[in-house]
Amino acid sequence: MDYNNPWIFDGKAFTDDSVGDLFGFVYIITNKSTGKKYVGKKLFTIAGYKTIKGKRKKIRKPSDWKEYYGSSPRLQIDLDTFGKDNFSREIIRLCPNRSSASYYEAKIIFETDAILSDDWYNDWVTVKISSVHVKAIYKK
Repeated sequence: MDYNNPWIFDGKAFTDDSVGDLFGFVYIITNKSTGKKYVGKKLFTIAGYKTIKGKRKKIRKPSDWKEYYGSSPRLQIDLDTFGKDNFSREIIRLCPNRSSASYYEAKIIFETDAILSDDWYNDWVTVKISSVHVKAIYKK
């Protein structure tokens, strides 16, 4: 975990103990020097494979979410320029499945016009959403 600059959720550092059965999260990274932001999603696990009794099995293994700082090339340039300590990392929504993370990431990008504004690092949106998974969130 990046102990100097942890992910923040509800005003406190988010840790492995908080993950539980969650699949991922939607976040905003903010450049403290310029105020420029990036919205994205990150999953707590990634797909992997393990050989069990001579057979290849699909598994989920931990992702790099603790050290992650987004995928935007423009954001990466500013991270190198300003240093990671000049950025805040805030989790704005915890998600039970991939579709809900994709839905809320896209929703925030569209609501803020992030891809149309120079105030955001976001350049594009790619989204694949299952209505079954997203509707399940609203039934809870």
